[in-house]
Amino acid sequence: MGLNAEYSTEAPDRREIDALRDATVLEFGTGWCGFCRGAQPLIAEAFAAFPQVRHLKIEDGPGRPLGRSFRVKLWPTLVFLRDGVEVARIVRPGSAAEIAEALQVLGAAPAGD
Repeated sequence: MGLNAEYSTEAPDRREIDALRDATVLEFGTGWCGFCRGAQPLIAEAFAAFPQVRHLKIEDGPGRPLGRSFRVKLWPTLVFLRDGVEVARIVRPGSAAEIAEALQVLGAAPAGD
């Protein structure tokens, strides 16, 4: 579990995502996207307190069906899933607190609580 550093070019199938159990965050973006690079410190700061949450960092773009299935339009987009069901979404996060709040919506408790 925990934070992934690089966007994966190998995306799971949507059925695999829907079947996931527990708390998962899908992060859609690309390594060359300025907004994505700018958001990385905020995402890392928020996830530091929630190491038990699964983080899947998926490269998105034309011809990438997983991002289309979640109707991703802007990067980065964070989709917060509990047992495969979307419970929150943040597009172009502006603060670590905003991300941490969505992580708590998942039912995740900060480490050490």
